[in-house]
Amino acid sequence: MSDETPRPDIKPMRPKLAASLILTRPVADTVEVLMGRRSSKHVFMPNKYVFPGGRVDRADLTAPYARDLDPRVMDIMSRTLPAHRARAAAAAAVRETAEETGLLIARDGEVRSRHANWSPFRQHKAAPDLGGLKLITRAITPPGRTRRFDTWFFTADAGVLFDDRPPSPSPELEDVQWVPLAQTRDLDLPFVTHFVLDELGRVLPPAPENPRCMRARHGKMVLEAL
Repeated sequence: MSDETPRPDIKPMRPKLAASLILTRPVADTVEVLMGRRSSKHVFMPNKYVFPGGRVDRADLTAPYARDLDPRVMDIMSRTLPAHRARAAAAAAVRETAEETGLLIARDGEVRSRHANWSPFRQHKAAPDLGGLKLITRAITPPGRTRRFDTWFFTADAGVLFDDRPPSPSPELEDVQWVPLAQTRDLDLPFVTHFVLDELGRVLPPAPENPRCMRARHGKMVLEAL
């Protein structure tokens, strides 16, 4: 999803599979979420505050992991994706979080893959952990945009982190910080991030609701059950 104005001259294109991860942590009587500002050098959504995430790479299809996706998450995702692509989306969310914030969602374990994507995990003898991820929502960029993504948004509690290191900025995300949930709307957010924050409130305890998908139908944006 993007804030672009639709362009009728753009040829139809298949959305690229992508994933994003919203880390949360309880602090006093509130919840904080991890966010960062996209670099001004980015063509796509420069200077916007977003969650870690990005496109699924081919290497994500064979990602090493300590624990598989929760069966409830896999059940929902496999209604529209093959199981191996569902795992790849979750692995991409974990990988992008490591690349963009320095935080590892992992458990003790050896990573035999020599792919550069997993070097931060190899260095710390940590295996990516998909088991603690919960599904928030899915958002598909409407037609007529220069970039289209089929993005799956996951959430996880900070308790899944491998260690207690602080988040760090990267060329992808600057000003990485924990933000109180109530203050996130004060930041410069793209439309889709507003939507995801709304959906996060729906799926968090104490009374979680089923995740939904936002997509275009007959020229209008609709919400459908996943």
